[in-house]
Amino acid sequence: MVKISKTYVPNLKEKYMCEKHKAFFKKKLTEWKTEIVRANNEALYNNSLDDNSASADIVDQASSYTEKNVEMRAINRQIKLIAKIDQAVKKIQDDTYGYCEETGEPIGIKRLIARPIATLCIAAQEKHEKEEKVYADL
Repeated sequence: MVKISKTYVPNLKEKYMCEKHKAFFKKKLTEWKTEIVRANNEALYNNSLDDNSASADIVDQASSYTEKNVEMRAINRQIKLIAKIDQAVKKIQDDTYGYCEETGEPIGIKRLIARPIATLCIAAQEKHEKEEKVYADL
């Protein structure tokens, strides 16, 4: 993989998903994953330190349980996000990153910068969301 500067941002004039683009997104995804793992580890560590439920009254125990439940759901969402990040990195390695899973068309640099784990182009994503809304309204 080609080396890029810390300030490099993909240029729309460059060939789509050239080696520089792939290096940029791999770096962005890897850094994002590292930050999520660090934050999750910190949250889990802090949760383990805050366990004073044995000495607390029933209201405090219920409050503590609710807080921990919310935190664990957030961590579970982050774990799912890590899986999506891993899938995106694998797609970079397979040379399929940046292309819509439904149409095969380019997703677009701007969209990938905003959402590096995007797997659908805007048109396919909008179609998918409309279908979800139709089924949700039933």
